[in-house]
Amino acid sequence: MSDRHFAHWPHLLPRHLTVPATHLYRNIEVSAMRYPDKAALVFYDSVLSYARLQDETERLAAHLQQACGVRKGDRVLLYMQNSPQFVIGYYAILRADAVVVPVNPMNLTEELRHYVDDAGARTILAAQDLFAQVRPLLREGRAAADDDAQAPGLRHSVVAAYGDYLTAPTDLPVPAFVAAPRESVDEPGAVAWCDALAAGLHPAPLAAGPDDLAVMPYTSGTTGHPKGCMHTHRSVMYNAVAGTQWLNTQQDAVTLVVLPLFHVTAMQGGMNGSLYAGATIVLLPRWDRDAAAQLIGRYRVTGTQMIVTMVVDLLSNPRLGEYDFSSIRRLSGGGAAMPEAVATRLQELCRLDYLEGYGMSETMAATHINPPQRPMKQCLGIPIFDVDARVVDPATLAELPPGEVGEIIVHGPQVMQGYWGQPEATAAAFVTLNGKRFLRTGDLARADEHGYFYMVDRLKRMINASGFKVWPAEVEALMYAHPAIQEVCVIAARDARRGETVKAVVVLREAFRGKVTEQEIADWAHGHMAAYKSPRLVQFVDALPKSGTGKVQWRALQDSEATSAP
Repeated sequence: MSDRHFAHWPHLLPRHLTVPATHLYRNIEVSAMRYPDKAALVFYDSVLSYARLQDETERLAAHLQQACGVRKGDRVLLYMQNSPQFVIGYYAILRADAVVVPVNPMNLTEELRHYVDDAGARTILAAQDLFAQVRPLLREGRAAADDDAQAPGLRHSVVAAYGDYLTAPTDLPVPAFVAAPRESVDEPGAVAWCDALAAGLHPAPLAAGPDDLAVMPYTSGTTGHPKGCMHTHRSVMYNAVAGTQWLNTQQDAVTLVVLPLFHVTAMQGGMNGSLYAGATIVLLPRWDRDAAAQLIGRYRVTGTQMIVTMVVDLLSNPRLGEYDFSSIRRLSGGGAAMPEAVATRLQELCRLDYLEGYGMSETMAATHINPPQRPMKQCLGIPIFDVDARVVDPATLAELPPGEVGEIIVHGPQVMQGYWGQPEATAAAFVTLNGKRFLRTGDLARADEHGYFYMVDRLKRMINASGFKVWPAEVEALMYAHPAIQEVCVIAARDARRGETVKAVVVLREAFRGKVTEQEIADWAHGHMAAYKSPRLVQFVDALPKSGTGKVQWRALQDSEATSAP
């Protein structure tokens, strides 16, 4: 392990971090005890105090235990946009000693089915605008239960209406799906969120400990099947606390959360860390540059996370000069390198540096962050507390000297236990060196003479579209459901706005040639998978390039696309 980065370690911070060896839910209890009347959440000018946050998590946890039969270690899906209900639901699942399985709200029924089946989930917390995707699975699960009580599948759903938490007048632009009035819930097995709380039940005492599973975010790999990353209360706690220490998030901080909470970046940096500190969270369900700017000025936001495309959109706003950003002390992000021209404009217009970091679902967010007093542009940063990160030769695993490109491997307290139910994938993801267990990230990088890490490329076959990770094999597996598709290979195409976008190279079945268009395939895909992963470009070809063993040579197509793109 190199110690070069210690020369640029944040001032006054220790190199080792001691975190509470407790259940993650204790953070809510402590903050509610310390700051009962303080705003925990702000949602379009409606405020939820810490005392109310704790009370509602307790009541919902009791409903999960007593009405849904949730037991210690059960996996419960959380399927909604950024909202008070997401935060309450997350901590209610933890309070019930269950495991949070956050699901991207852009996923449709067939994608959701994998989470239900793989995690063995019986219960889901869902927003009413997404319940149409849940209903078929709930009906299937309950029908199966009629024949066999032990059969897998969904049994219960709590359905939330975002508008229930709009309790104060606002002049902010509220999206229609947020403002929509509560709809009646008449599906067997489903209950309205407000009814679950109104029962006034009390949960059983906490039974889980720091080494029990707490959160299981899903990530995808080259196999095309999303895998659950097993995180304990201890590993989630570690990065929640580490982020607050590194970025100096204190109880009077105000955090704007606009990145999606189902993803570990906002989950940790925006939600869990803020609640641990007793800070205030200002929630925005979807990106809206004017609403974000208004909220920053109105609530004197001190810190926020944005991906590059959000920053670009914010800076291109012709009304930018009307807003007050003087309270912001920290603007951070990751997922894609910030172009230097954009970083320069951000500094000129807003007097802000963009603080980049690096992490994965497998590490429950950051393993690297730029030191606030010396951030570098287009840089992943340096390893944070207790993280041993190395750049190694992917073949020999020998550590490489500064400047040489290799694979990042990481060892640290925030690294997952492994992939849920996938011992072979877990074994392939880790390597032991000198008695330390390292995660192989699959990312290629170089470290400079000062210990800063810089991304170069990816070993894994992944497309980065506006910060969303898209795994081609997963998209291919979904596209094969179209009757006209004989073969398909998904690659990345350049996109001026998204950085990369998804392109499908398709071989049609003989009977459909000349009878279906590229746009029709793209439209079909958009209706059958999340928008961020559905191919925006489709190209018909007579055949896909293949190796001698018959494997599709996706890299040849990718290279061809890269050389032909303007």
